Amino acid sequence: MRNLLERLENNVLVADGAMGTTLYSNGLESCHEYNNISNPSAVEEIHKAYIEAGADIIQTNTYAAKKCQLKTYGYEDKFEEINIRAAEIARSAAGEKTFVLGTIGAIRGLRECELTLESIVNETLDQVKVLLSTEKIDGLLFETYYDQEEIRTVLSEVRKLTDLPIITNISLLEAGITQNGEKVTDALSALVNLGADIVGLNCHLGPYHMIKSFKQVPLFAQSYLSAYPNASLMQLTQTINGNEYRFRKNSSYFEQSAKLLVEEGVRLIGGCCGTTPEHIRAIKKGIKGLKPVKRKTITPLPAEEELIRVASNKPTIVDKVKKQVTIIAELDPPKHLNIEKFIEAAKTIDKKNIEAITLADNSLASTRICNLTAAVLLKEHITTPTLLHLACRDHNLIGLQSRLMGLDLLGINNILAVTGDPSNLGDFPGATSVFDVTSFKLIPFIKQLNEGLGYNGASLKKTTNFTVAAAYNPNVRDISKTKRLVEKKIKSGADYFITQPVFEEEKIVKLSELASNYPDTPFFVGIMPITSYNNAIFLHNEVPGIKLSEEFLSRLEEVKDDKELCQKIALDESKKLIDVALKHFNGIYLITPFTRADLTVELIDYIETVKTK
Repeated sequence: MRNLLERLENNVLVADGAMGTTLYSNGLESCHEYNNISNPSAVEEIHKAYIEAGADIIQTNTYAAKKCQLKTYGYEDKFEEINIRAAEIARSAAGEKTFVLGTIGAIRGLRECELTLESIVNETLDQVKVLLSTEKIDGLLFETYYDQEEIRTVLSEVRKLTDLPIITNISLLEAGITQNGEKVTDALSALVNLGADIVGLNCHLGPYHMIKSFKQVPLFAQSYLSAYPNASLMQLTQTINGNEYRFRKNSSYFEQSAKLLVEEGVRLIGGCCGTTPEHIRAIKKGIKGLKPVKRKTITPLPAEEELIRVASNKPTIVDKVKKQVTIIAELDPPKHLNIEKFIEAAKTIDKKNIEAITLADNSLASTRICNLTAAVLLKEHITTPTLLHLACRDHNLIGLQSRLMGLDLLGINNILAVTGDPSNLGDFPGATSVFDVTSFKLIPFIKQLNEGLGYNGASLKKTTNFTVAAAYNPNVRDISKTKRLVEKKIKSGADYFITQPVFEEEKIVKLSELASNYPDTPFFVGIMPITSYNNAIFLHNEVPGIKLSEEFLSRLEEVKDDKELCQKIALDESKKLIDVALKHFNGIYLITPFTRADLTVELIDYIETVKTK
């Protein structure tokens, strides 16, 4: 009977390296797990290559073999077969001398995941049950878990299903701390307490930073430590097929690194992305003759300077709108470099002493001057604070954090987090949309900065003071069905909502019924004055999320050749909408069309008049 934990009691064992990297280099299907069916001999040859290199333990080719992941490739109906064949292939290669671990990868990663935690757990349990049913595995390996909530919840449920050894490898973006800023020791301790037999790290970090992380991890009385580092950072390499990103061939480095990992108490050493049988051979050579350490000295990571918490005594937009009628106005940055009209419009609105002027971030995927640049330019001319939209479409995670840190240093603390319209809607339809995250993940990302932690969990050495708005579109058939969306954004950390422009009184009333469920989360109702009949026709027929009433369109059509009368009818309509909005809301969001600050000012004056009645 193979017993992994008994072997680890007095021995350092070597695990295999990357499966996906090797399959990819062989040019096999993009769904690596489907090779268990389509090319089982290739999978078995990789297993055998690792065993020949010295691996005491191999893992099944099932990292992303959950139904939800296989569905991407249309293989969800092959879910059981893929997992069963993986276990059979691994056992065939391993024989009776080599241990086989059933591998399960995380679902929540660096990119946003739409699945609920309950769904994630159910998907994981389904995979675990199939792997256990094969009776071909000697344990379970859960790896590449960035999200601690996911791995802890999964482990709690899986531990109820089996007495086989369970390995939980989490992934770090920064040495020694998890993505949410938790110390690696605390994260691993939590997994030990939940029943993991082996705890450790895998992926993202190479040996250097992994060793650095393990220096602060103690030896646990009831669990062993594991390490599966990446080969290295990827480098751009010129090939006959063009430039490709590849890992370095640095297997000799792994020989020395394995010795250092053993010194830090690690008993199970394998490889993750970029590692090959050569790396495993080097690890085997490095640990030859070494026994597990029984004691170690903890070496904490260098202490970060004390976190500076910056508190602001200035009332926020949320504070004000809860007590009184509050106005914010949008002014789009120009599509060209002649900014005189834009600045003059801002100066006109600035005289009205409203709460903020908002600057969109290339709305409708239409290229405009960078709104951060526009905000900096406006600081020379106005005193009204700016509220910047931040679109996920145009910024990857690096760019988002960089932009937000810059905003904080400039004292721009009001943000509207938006996913952003897809690039193919705009004036550069060939442009690529980034979407590393959507607004649902951008909002808590910003709130994490308010705790002094970057996206990777590293200390910023200072807290930010952002107030975050979320966008809301009330122009849907049934507003009541958006309740789940609103609650999800509130749960993400939204401080208040800014709506798209509303053109129907009934929609405002329906919105108030929805908003009454969330008394602590204010709504700013979007009001946008129409400039002409043609403007109305365009908005009604071509802009997503905007619908005007047929009665209003007919009234405009009747006077479409009389610009002044048409404008008067349109403004009167906006004022009627404001009357309804002020019966239910304190927040009004005026959207300035085509830098027509005169229209916005007239509506501001009207709101002030209504307030005093």
